[in-house]
Amino acid sequence: MADPRVEKMAQVLVHYSLAIKPGDLFRIIAPPAAAPLVRALYREALLAGAHPYLALTLEETEELLFRYGSEAQIRFVSPLMRQEIEEINATIRIMASDNTRALSGIDPNKIALRRQALSDIQKRTMQRSAEGTLNWCVTLFPTNAAAQDADMSLSDFEDFVYRACKLHYDDPVAEWRKTAAEQQRIADLLNECSVIRLVAPDTDLTYRVAGRTWINCAGDRNFPDGEVFSSCDETATQGYIRYSFPAIYAGREVEDIRLWFENGRVVKATAAKGEDLLHSLLNMDEGARRLGEVAFGTNYDITRFSRNILFDEKIGGTVHLALGAGYPETGSQNLSALHWDMICDMRQGEAYADGRLIYKDGKFLI
Repeated sequence: MADPRVEKMAQVLVHYSLAIKPGDLFRIIAPPAAAPLVRALYREALLAGAHPYLALTLEETEELLFRYGSEAQIRFVSPLMRQEIEEINATIRIMASDNTRALSGIDPNKIALRRQALSDIQKRTMQRSAEGTLNWCVTLFPTNAAAQDADMSLSDFEDFVYRACKLHYDDPVAEWRKTAAEQQRIADLLNECSVIRLVAPDTDLTYRVAGRTWINCAGDRNFPDGEVFSSCDETATQGYIRYSFPAIYAGREVEDIRLWFENGRVVKATAAKGEDLLHSLLNMDEGARRLGEVAFGTNYDITRFSRNILFDEKIGGTVHLALGAGYPETGSQNLSALHWDMICDMRQGEAYADGRLIYKDGKFLI
């Protein structure tokens, strides 16, 4: 039996998240496992008067490229891909993995090389998004592989996903708009601040946000959503942080990451597991050692770690600070082929803005 929540999800994505208009060229990037959501999106986009088309992905082809491709082949970026990013009006990427560990046996240097090759595409996507000429969204369709990562049955994971997306409400769009209004109060507060200090177990980190813009995320770029994010002065971050949850990159877990910053740059990094991958990514380029994004997670419907960053970075009561490329609309000047979100639990922590306590035990004091 078809799950009615899938149709509901497609309607919210097309009309609210992506704001699809008649005549839009709409790209859907998805693997076969996401077929039910792809069909629903395709139909809804047609009814909206758009021109949807499918870009099919296969986990196996990426693995084959890394195993058998030469360096030149790994670095190659099709000119068609470059043209495509200039032509489309909207794009969605659907995560729906059959095997979230497909790349765990791959040399991390090859993965880093591929990310470097695609950095121009990433940069242009961010530019067009900041200009308002490209709407994009990332979402997830529940699969057994993702459910296993989250230590749930598929049916429980489906409930977890659709609840985080607010699809259990009669009018999810109204709920996301309510969330947007609540989060705007937080963004307005943070936009008045110059220096943020985070204090939590094994964490005492200070970064400057003067002149940067805090963005309110309420179901448009990510679905589900629930965060406010910005960037920070690339030369001013000081202190140390311990990321409470494992950081996932290309299906590999890096556990108990600890970073030390001086003058905005990571000068020391350790991990209990996956330290080789951590250092490989830090050495990707100069921007990989600096923060490109600073954010507070505000979705209190997401209460547990799922090993999927789309959900985990939104956990209410956490912060995530991403190494690498920043979003131009925040004022970020950090350029990198990397963008790696890592999560710190603040439910036993505090945040100070210009010396004033504004956040305690996972919640803002406003």
